[in-house]
Amino acid sequence: MAHVKIRVDSMKAFCNEVFKKFGFTEEESSIITDVLMLSDIYGIESHGVQRLVRYHKGIESGMIKVHAKPEIVKETPVSAVIDGHEGMGQLIGHFSMNLAIKKAKETGIGIVTVRESNHYGIAGYYAKMACDQGLIGMSATNSEAIVVPTFGKKAMLGTDPMAFSMPAEPYPFFFDAATSIVTRGKFEMYNKAEEPVPRMWGTDENGHPCTDAGRVLRNIKSKAGGGISPLGGVDEVYGSHKGYGNAMVVEILTGILSNGLTSNHNLINNHGGTCHFFAAIDPSIFGNPEMIKNHLSTFLDEIRESPKRDGKTKIYTHGEKEVLATADRMKNGIDVDIKTLEEMKDCADYVGVDYYKYFGYLGVKIFYNPDDHTQY
Repeated sequence: MAHVKIRVDSMKAFCNEVFKKFGFTEEESSIITDVLMLSDIYGIESHGVQRLVRYHKGIESGMIKVHAKPEIVKETPVSAVIDGHEGMGQLIGHFSMNLAIKKAKETGIGIVTVRESNHYGIAGYYAKMACDQGLIGMSATNSEAIVVPTFGKKAMLGTDPMAFSMPAEPYPFFFDAATSIVTRGKFEMYNKAEEPVPRMWGTDENGHPCTDAGRVLRNIKSKAGGGISPLGGVDEVYGSHKGYGNAMVVEILTGILSNGLTSNHNLINNHGGTCHFFAAIDPSIFGNPEMIKNHLSTFLDEIRESPKRDGKTKIYTHGEKEVLATADRMKNGIDVDIKTLEEMKDCADYVGVDYYKYFGYLGVKIFYNPDDHTQY
């Protein structure tokens, strides 16, 4: 894969301007950009700026309603149901987790479920929102049906990620993962690089393992059958049923509890319908929050210091790699696939943003030099 380094401030400024050109306010553009940038800063390239083309297409087609506002349709002191009215997923997610945080601070717990939204970025962003305020944060989302249930050959589930974050020292516990073996974004990245994916990642239209990323993506788009495997691959012997079961939990928390759409009814006829789940919990309802934080910190440290396998020198705890990635990317820039830059150039031309002001000639095919490591 051909990548170039882009400075965080340059990419952030570009995305902000693009989203404002799409019709979002300054504050809204900043929120959307913040979600995308956190993904790239954490090293989760599949859900960062490479998703910009997806939002461009969704807004252009009318699937994403730029001026839609989330509406509370049912509420109790500890819970709420939100109708996103097909708006931008990041804005709906930000609103919903803030509501969950508010309820957690007032009652000890806040649970919010959402229907009629769109793709909201990385689930971990919203769990982190709660954790940053001293709370336990959880978030999950369904998506377009692109994952095949164990022993099936038709995609019925989304990648259905779930995230959990909790305060600890020297850095919080932060876990964010799809219930599928990988995300669609990974297939898109391999397809851009024209490289085969590992054998257990996806299935063809007959439910058999398939290493052709382009074929899997085309089948997903055409609903021809096949798709991405659950976490564990295609067979129970590797734990496929566990990934499938975790995806079902996410479907229940999102599409079922919100009375919205399950993944197999999402993204049909240019209608998103994505559903989310958010929870914030105040640790003080269980005891002294500082003691609980210290208890978790001790356990995490014990794990990191436990014996290592032969040939290995380090055990990571969840969230540690993200901290290390942040330090590196803030100093050295984020890695962006050259084909993603080409897509961004097309998007900039569509909305009338001066692409060259931010990135020079990077991403312009005729001028691209893979040996040029200049940062823009």
